[in-house]
Amino acid sequence: MRLRWILAAALAATLVFVAVVARERDPNRAEYCVAEVDGTRIELDLEQARWASLMAAQAQNRGLPPRATTIAIATAFQESKIRNINYGDRDSLGLFQQRPSQGWGTAEQVRDPFHSINRFYDGLVQIDGYETLEITVAAQAVQRSAFPEAYAQHEPASRALASSLRGFSPAAFTCQMEERGGGSSETVVTDVESAFGALGSTIAADTVTTMFGGDPVDMSARSWALAHYAVANAQRLGVTSVSLDGRRWTIEDSPDGWVEDLAAPPGTVVISTR
Repeated sequence: MRLRWILAAALAATLVFVAVVARERDPNRAEYCVAEVDGTRIELDLEQARWASLMAAQAQNRGLPPRATTIAIATAFQESKIRNINYGDRDSLGLFQQRPSQGWGTAEQVRDPFHSINRFYDGLVQIDGYETLEITVAAQAVQRSAFPEAYAQHEPASRALASSLRGFSPAAFTCQMEERGGGSSETVVTDVESAFGALGSTIAADTVTTMFGGDPVDMSARSWALAHYAVANAQRLGVTSVSLDGRRWTIEDSPDGWVEDLAAPPGTVVISTR
């Protein structure tokens, strides 16, 4: 089944710099994702990309600034290497190594990425001025880590990921992966709306249409956030192609990254599944 996710937005005529990420297939690493922003390049495996993109989507859903996403990703880098692990120091578990004995939730809850990510953000927003604090200070205020200075080493990579996954660096996040198939429109819509919140979607046959309102710059960022999320989760969701603003990513040609596609109109995200 093919899904066309159409995100229609009447964007003002503005010049947007598009950083196109393309690369040769790495025979030793068949599947991975990469973000490249302002000279910083960071590679993730598919699990890391899944959780980093979810952190970005949940922050957007909550109306949090990109800085919140940077702090969350940097913290998860240090605590678990952005993996939802079932072990840790004492009773620490999950993406942020949250401890049930310290009030983060049950063991099952802290291993639920939606719960753990939002509990992290719940703590972060209680920190006055966290948007301007150093990552070591903001992360430590939430985590109470024994090694707070360790968070700082992940800031450049986390900023690149936050900028791309929040959509402020168009076409700067891409993945190389093998196609697995098995996608459906219903699966994609359910997953995307779980991550970003209700988008006011209308499903007609194999087409889903969503309108983003607000400032044109904000609409552009939200569109690219959705497009990058779809790429990060393409294999899991059975996504075969994503297009937006004259660019297209396909799973079949994923080593090429985002390529020119003049048929992809401005402000319109099209996600196809097979």
